[in-house]
Amino acid sequence: MTHVIFDLCIRDGACVEVCPVECIIPGFPEDEWPWYYIDPDTCIDCGACVPECPVAAILPEEDLPEDQQYTTELNALFFTDGPGYAALDMAK
Repeated sequence: MTHVIFDLCIRDGACVEVCPVECIIPGFPEDEWPWYYIDPDTCIDCGACVPECPVAAILPEEDLPEDQQYTTELNALFFTDGPGYAALDMAK
């Protein structure tokens, strides 16, 4: 399983600071990828990011509300079809 960031994300970035495997990336360009995204292939499901989010926009995949289920695929797409880790270089 993985944790998922969903549409309440305000790009605070506190989640990035506590991730032990550095799998949380800010979306770029921001108008196309407005949140932070968690790489499902790298996430170790530790949950360290959850309490750091000031707006509770991170949940374990299995706990996502029905209306947020689509964000699981969106997080994965950011890393497969979107900029993924390259967004770090593009944002500089």
